[in-house]
Amino acid sequence: MSTSQRKERERAERHQRIIDAARELAEADGWDAVTVRRLADRIEYSQPVLYSHFTGKAAIISAVAEQGIADLTVHLRRANAASDSPVAVMDAVSRAYLGFAADNPARYDAMFLMSNGLVFGVDAPQTLRDAFGELEAMFRPFVTDPDDLGAHTEVAWSAMHGLATLERTGRLRPELRERRLELLVDEWLAAVGAQRREPGK
Repeated sequence: MSTSQRKERERAERHQRIIDAARELAEADGWDAVTVRRLADRIEYSQPVLYSHFTGKAAIISAVAEQGIADLTVHLRRANAASDSPVAVMDAVSRAYLGFAADNPARYDAMFLMSNGLVFGVDAPQTLRDAFGELEAMFRPFVTDPDDLGAHTEVAWSAMHGLATLERTGRLRPELRERRLELLVDEWLAAVGAQRREPGK
């Protein structure tokens, strides 16, 4: 390995250490606790070293958010792949999404609640489009028009985001969670003119 390759690898490792440290600190103490000074102390780098990787806290939040979205995509893709019918996909994907949000509160905040500099919509980076594609997969068996597919997906995402946020803040009754998920999928199916049954039956 050449000197330049080694330096590039070391820089990439430092970059990832900063992201990991910010995420861990936010998960433990909240995003208000994440400062460049605390991160520098935590990973034993000088503040100028951190600034050589990120322009400031907002850029770090953006990096945490983008990696979080990539991880969410993996969870959604697994849920899609493990399901044997379109209805099962809807159920599994909604559970995977809500589970990820509950298990990663600080990352979820960085991804969807905080200002992170990421561009959403048609001009979004590939990482975000991949995640949206896994949500779209819930409706592809039922919807053929691209604009209609996008609208159904955005409404479904909004519903899951609302449930995730309200559940985390204790505003919904835990004993009704399963019924909420059933109703969520039933509403999606009704919107595309389908029923909760196996195709062909």
